[in-house]
Amino acid sequence: MRIRFTKMQGAGNDFVVLDETRQRLSLTTGQYRFLADRHYGVGADQILSVRPSPAEGIDFEYVIHNADGGEVEQCGNGARCFARYVRDKGLSSRDTLRVKTVSGVIEPRLNPDGRVTVDMGAPVFDPAAIPFDTAGLSPQADGDWEKWHLALDTSADSPIISAAILSMGNPHAVQEVDDADLAPVHTQGPLVENHPRFPNRANAGFVQILSRSSVRLRVWERGVGETLACGTGACAAVVAGIRLGRLDRKVDVQTRGGMLTIEWAGGGGSPVMMTGPAVTVFEGEMEVPESL
Repeated sequence: MRIRFTKMQGAGNDFVVLDETRQRLSLTTGQYRFLADRHYGVGADQILSVRPSPAEGIDFEYVIHNADGGEVEQCGNGARCFARYVRDKGLSSRDTLRVKTVSGVIEPRLNPDGRVTVDMGAPVFDPAAIPFDTAGLSPQADGDWEKWHLALDTSADSPIISAAILSMGNPHAVQEVDDADLAPVHTQGPLVENHPRFPNRANAGFVQILSRSSVRLRVWERGVGETLACGTGACAAVVAGIRLGRLDRKVDVQTRGGMLTIEWAGGGGSPVMMTGPAVTVFEGEMEVPESL
């Protein structure tokens, strides 16, 4: 099977974008994994599929597969690239789009400066909806909100972390660290991702607060590993910081791949707004094995 693709990146979080507006490719988990492979495929953190409108009032459907081939609910940096892609390909002339994802409808907006702002929807704090299993646990008050203490394994000397738990359409566990460069991303990240209290697995964020309007962030993404940037992770880190009383309502998030700006007015139903770059890297065609 020969597939046309576009390689894009948003703050270093990189994607293979596929146009399925005319015909569904019906790729298998193995084929998505092949495309994402950095040695044998194109190489990407996620594969983004652009599909036609599934309902009235919706412009497109946005489907996301991680590098391990599994479908996921949301990807904020990908949403910005999605908006840039449909404009550059002439699939839409609108500055603001309504796009369906597994977790709901988002509204990316192209700005005059070339960056893209995405309405990421309201954060979710109800443990059952995240989902996060709280059986036998009690939250620990912290600032104006709370954190959860989690043992990372079953051993007697298991590390215990203190994390803010929430969803931005996908589950996040956010830890505060003194120095993002020294954060145990590669040791604790996989343990948080696969922790039994997260039935759908989780993304692990490590945030260093520099001031009330600036943070540094690293994220271990489920199904991928550490990425240069994670849009929903940036949203989750800022929302957690605001609820804990550490951050103001507009925050610059410095990731290893670039800067994202996150805004949240607070409250239960207020959406999180994320602004950042979306860049086309190259285009091409590739033969994808049928038997994967």
